[in-house]
Amino acid sequence: MDVRVPQLAEGVTSGTVVSLLVKEGESVKKEQTLLELETNKAVATIPSPGEGTIAKILVSEGDEVAVGSVLMSLSADGAAPVEASQPAAAVPSPSAPASIPAPAAAVQQSPVQTTTVQAPVTYQYQSLAGSPPPASPSIRKMAFQLGIDLMRVKGSENGGRIVLEDVKNYIQFLQAKAFSETGSSAASGTKPAKTVDFSKWGEVSRKKMSRLRRTISEQMSDCWRTIPHVTQFDDASLDALMKLRKKYVEDYKKAGASLTVTTFVLKAVVDTLKKHPIFNASIDEATDEVVYKEYYNLGIAVDTDQGLIVPVIRNVDRKNLFELSLELADLAARTRDRKVSMDDLQGASFTISNQGGIGGTHFTPIVNKPEVAILGLGKGGIKPVVKDGKITTGLTMPVALSYDHRLIDGGSAARFMTDFCLALQNFTDADLKLTGSKQSSQKKASPNKSKKRGKK
Repeated sequence: MDVRVPQLAEGVTSGTVVSLLVKEGESVKKEQTLLELETNKAVATIPSPGEGTIAKILVSEGDEVAVGSVLMSLSADGAAPVEASQPAAAVPSPSAPASIPAPAAAVQQSPVQTTTVQAPVTYQYQSLAGSPPPASPSIRKMAFQLGIDLMRVKGSENGGRIVLEDVKNYIQFLQAKAFSETGSSAASGTKPAKTVDFSKWGEVSRKKMSRLRRTISEQMSDCWRTIPHVTQFDDASLDALMKLRKKYVEDYKKAGASLTVTTFVLKAVVDTLKKHPIFNASIDEATDEVVYKEYYNLGIAVDTDQGLIVPVIRNVDRKNLFELSLELADLAARTRDRKVSMDDLQGASFTISNQGGIGGTHFTPIVNKPEVAILGLGKGGIKPVVKDGKITTGLTMPVALSYDHRLIDGGSAARFMTDFCLALQNFTDADLKLTGSKQSSQKKASPNKSKKRGKK
């Protein structure tokens, strides 16, 4: 049987082979990892679909392969090796002209076996997302002919059913977006990229940009080009917070958690987002609607050897400081080891970027689309401050809030920053109790505690 690149996540159409873990002629078991594939900012493992022997490997480390293409062939133990269907499909060069991809079913990947023909087949629609869309056969046929994935079209009928008008609106949206991008490029004088011979001026060396670096480059370029950025600056007082941290840091350490400033920031951000929900929203550009999110999933920018990766901590509002301390440390470690999944990198409603550990102060973080704001934290330090009319010193942390000016105005940003700085000063001993520890979990399970919570 053939081992193919599976549909790894929504919107992911290709990947780069990071490492091959088997050799031709090697016996493998079902679910054994055959290779590692880098997709966007995550590394996925490709397991063996069955037990057998590796007959042929069709890719090498560093190759870019498309979803559905053949990676290697597997023969059953004792059976003669079979000829592989065909090599893995190459991914088009980034410089190639953009086009709407044809449905996966339209690409023939292996010779068709001759069978008795019962009826002529004119088309076979298949969604790129791997799920059948709610649409009539005529709409699916039209989508197949136009090369449109109906899973990207918003249905207006009951149950999200897609009708002709929905497809027309989607095509108009694609045209408007294409013309807008072309117009902005022309207005800014953007020219096609060309290679520069830097060796004319001295010695040089070249290294291919990694897939992760290219993903970051494309994402940041799109965010900067399409979002009108404004950044609000302030200094947050950490004196009261650091006194509390010093009081409980050893207790957290004994319980296996690291109590960091970022842990406090997570809770302070959620408290502030609840007061200013526009910062926890997104713009639906296809419908010109503002989407207010009732969940608080916070992205945490993590500096890795390969580049910046932003995993997501979900439902921050439902977790206490102890639970967040544990999850934050675990997520950061898995991110640096490239052990996070695509699911770990999706679904954020707001992002935090902390450069304090590196030594940076004020900076202007780029909003991570489709979010509308991002908070940047710098390194805290002792500075002159005014308290009760007198000049003294205090520990302050530089903070920067970048936001999408299409949706958020300066007054809203100033109020958000003021409330966030106050939230950092309002933590109490009750907030730092180890309610997420094993001992506390056992207390929560007692009948008396359950009754009390029920009354509340």
